[in-house]
Amino acid sequence: MIITDRPAYAGRPNHVTSPDSPATQLLNAMAALPADHPSRPALRDRAVEAWLPLANHLARRYCGRGEPSEDLVQTAAMGLIKAIDKFDPTRGVDFAGYAIPTIIGELKRHFRDRTWDIRVPRRLQELRLAISDANSSLLQTLGRSPTVADIAAHLKLTEEEVLEGLEGARAYNAVSLSTPIGDGARATELGDTLGGEDGEFALADLRVALGPALALLDEREQKIVTLRFYGNLTQSEIAEQIGVSQMHISRLLARALTKLRAQLADAY
Repeated sequence: MIITDRPAYAGRPNHVTSPDSPATQLLNAMAALPADHPSRPALRDRAVEAWLPLANHLARRYCGRGEPSEDLVQTAAMGLIKAIDKFDPTRGVDFAGYAIPTIIGELKRHFRDRTWDIRVPRRLQELRLAISDANSSLLQTLGRSPTVADIAAHLKLTEEEVLEGLEGARAYNAVSLSTPIGDGARATELGDTLGGEDGEFALADLRVALGPALALLDEREQKIVTLRFYGNLTQSEIAEQIGVSQMHISRLLARALTKLRAQLADAY
């Protein structure tokens, strides 16, 4: 959310933003010159330098969120330069009212695009920043940690939307799988606690499909397959039970397995 009301920026360097300040006069002088005027680049550099206190002031508001302060200052300066290059005083808007949203937009874009370890939708990234701002503001006004309901009322959102934003915020920082956990002789790494692929799941699916496939075999084929793979009998031992030759058992077993493979192939 972009805020342009001046009271929201209490504490900003008013000696820079006032209409009669040298910084404002430099900017107006630069804007009055044609784009190709030889004096314009020098005035532009002086205007950027004069307005840097405003950019630095806004950058400090975003410190303490996991990003180096130097990066935030540089990002704010880039927003300031963009605002100076695009500012048109003939539109009747003072430069501070135009530059502040531009600089804040650059800072928020920096957090949105560069500081997430896991990419989440932009809507959730912006929601996370709004929740963070609301939490800081409510902590001061309420004198306690705000609840989800407090934040939802402050942002005019539902509690479900706030919870969604908090869940998305977990992607802001990732934890290395090499992170040590535990202590003493039982110390290990986070990655060691993650489960691997369990082959029993595939076997469970196979067993489910095998029942109907076995039912399609005739009674003698079912008995042979059962004795061979569930009873662990050899073909010779099966032949003795069935009363046929071992060679005949071999042919019957091969035929039964061919039928089972065809049924299982159709099932998958």
